[in-house]
Amino acid sequence: MALLLHLTGIDESGWARGFNEALPGYRVLTRAEQYDPADIEYVFAWRPAADAFEGMSNLKAILSLGAGVDALMAHPALPDVPVVRFVDDELTHCMSDYVISQVTMHQRLFTRYAADQKAKRWRQYYPPASHEITVGIMGLGVLGTDAALKLKAIGFSVTGWSRTLKEVEGVKLFAGTDQLDDFLAATDILVCLLPLTEETRGILNMETFKKLRRDGLTGGPVLINAARGGHQKETDIAAALKDGILAAASLDVFEVEPLPVTSPLWELDNCFITPHIAAISNERSGVNYFSRMILEHRDGKPLRNVVDRDRGY
Repeated sequence: MALLLHLTGIDESGWARGFNEALPGYRVLTRAEQYDPADIEYVFAWRPAADAFEGMSNLKAILSLGAGVDALMAHPALPDVPVVRFVDDELTHCMSDYVISQVTMHQRLFTRYAADQKAKRWRQYYPPASHEITVGIMGLGVLGTDAALKLKAIGFSVTGWSRTLKEVEGVKLFAGTDQLDDFLAATDILVCLLPLTEETRGILNMETFKKLRRDGLTGGPVLINAARGGHQKETDIAAALKDGILAAASLDVFEVEPLPVTSPLWELDNCFITPHIAAISNERSGVNYFSRMILEHRDGKPLRNVVDRDRGY
């Protein structure tokens, strides 16, 4: 029996070395090797091909390299076995680093200072203090909860919105579609860390932006999306940034990646673009996390962080 690495667009050799060291005596295979699909117990996957799971009659689990599993769950021939998400302290820490950096940049009005620098224009702005700004986080899973607590710790007023009501100490919480408008009306900086489901697809749209608070942050509300490109309607974002409905945006994910050179977002001075790097799955921590899970599972212990297929995350 064996572990198969199926990582589309990623060099599998380093991962293979890591898993071989962490799982002595257990076969670790890459797609370049010859193997019998019936021997595969676990697949470590990233963007698997349409025929990735053919013939795997003894498959026990699919291990997802990414924290988000929307693309994997949409696979046309996904086997009826548990799908395990990558939940990692380092990945969580990196995501919170990204969110905090973008929130503080916008709170301190760096969009305006960047424009003034380009124009060689000396103008002083006095933004509201952090405690006067409300950061609204959409999605209160591991990533959203960690970002909320860290933003709260450095002085921001923080609220959260999720599908079902959660508990996060010191954070005002909203839940469900009935409370979404109230959440948006109190939000100056909107941070999206939602899982991508049919219910959340396209949620970052003009209707949403118009419901954000307009009298808190100087210049108007701000959008930060570090979740999935499928959450946003980029034509609406571009229009909102041009019309002043949004003062600025930080986008790490896009509807099509890489972001096409024809996208109007590239040309907007108040749109900060990063190439899907907010939180990268680390090879060392990924090998440690999944090798321990395989060993525990083979010893009869239950898998952790299994995707709920009804919810999609």
